[in-house]
Amino acid sequence: MRLSIVTTLYRSAPYVDEFYERAVAAARALTPDYELVFVNDGSPDDSLERARRLVSRDGRVRVIDLSRNFGHHRAMMTGLAHSRGELVFLIDSDLEEDPELLGRFHEALETSDVDVVYGVQETRKGSLGERVTGRLFYAAFNLLADIQLPRDVLVARLMTRRYVDSLVAHEERELLIAGLWQTTGYAQLPITVVKHATSETTYTLRQKLRLLTRGITAFSNRPLLFIAALGAGILALSAVWIVYLLAVLLFAGEPPAGFTSILVSLWFLGGMIIFSIGVVAIYISVIFTETKGRPYTIVRETYEQDGS
Repeated sequence: MRLSIVTTLYRSAPYVDEFYERAVAAARALTPDYELVFVNDGSPDDSLERARRLVSRDGRVRVIDLSRNFGHHRAMMTGLAHSRGELVFLIDSDLEEDPELLGRFHEALETSDVDVVYGVQETRKGSLGERVTGRLFYAAFNLLADIQLPRDVLVARLMTRRYVDSLVAHEERELLIAGLWQTTGYAQLPITVVKHATSETTYTLRQKLRLLTRGITAFSNRPLLFIAALGAGILALSAVWIVYLLAVLLFAGEPPAGFTSILVSLWFLGGMIIFSIGVVAIYISVIFTETKGRPYTIVRETYEQDGS
C-alpha cells in the first residue's frame, strides 16, 4: 500500500464526514492505493458510529476502536502501529489542520532528502491564556529536557515507513509523542502552516502540566542532577556559615544571636528536602509504570470491510 492517513476520534462527530471527504480527495490526487485509519479514543459522542458508516461505504476505511479513552498521544501511536502504507500521513480530524496539507507535504518529501515533513504553526492559535501556557510549556521543556522540541509543532506530518517503524518501536507507557518524534531521529523538515481554530482545546492546564512533567521525566535526568547540585551548594554555604560562626565565637567571645535566621534556615532546608523527595518520587512513579509492562492501549474492535 502506498499511503496511510491516520487520525484519532474524540468528540469529533461534527468533523468526521467533512474530514473524510477532504482527506480522500487529497489522497486520490496522489495515489489510488491508500487507506484511512480512524482510531476511536473512547469518544463519548457518536464519532464511532459515523466512522463505521464510512467503513460500510468505502473499503479503504478502517476503524480501530479502543476499549476506553487512553489519551490523544497513545491513540496516535496505536493508529501508526496499525498503518500499512509506505507513506503515513498523521493528522487530527478536527479540521484545524487542513487535510490538503498532504499534497504540500508530499511535494516537499519528494524534493528533499528527508523522512519526515511536519507542520509548525505560523501564528499560535487560541486565547491569550492558551498562547502563554503554550510558550511556557516549550520553554520549560527545552530548558530541562535533553532534546529540543520545535516550538508550536503540529500533529500534521508525512512520514516514511522506516521512520514510522522506528517510532512505534518505542514502548513507553508514559509517553509524550512530540518527544518521540524528535528522539527517533532521521532527517525532518518543518513547514510553516496555518492552524484554524474550529473548537476549544480539550487540554486543560492540569493536563498540560502533566504532559510537561511526563515529557521532562521521560527525556531528561536534569532535575535529578539539579537536586544533586543544589544539595552540594547548600552544603558549601553551610560550611561557610559554620566557619563564620566559629570565627565570631573565637574572636568576639560570644555566639551570635539569630533565632530568626535559624528558623528561616530550617524552613528553607525542610522545603528543599520535601521538594527534592517529590522530584525523585515522580521518577520512581514513572519507573513503576514502565516496569509493569502494560499495553498503552487496548483495542476492543477493528472495523473494516471484510465482514468484521
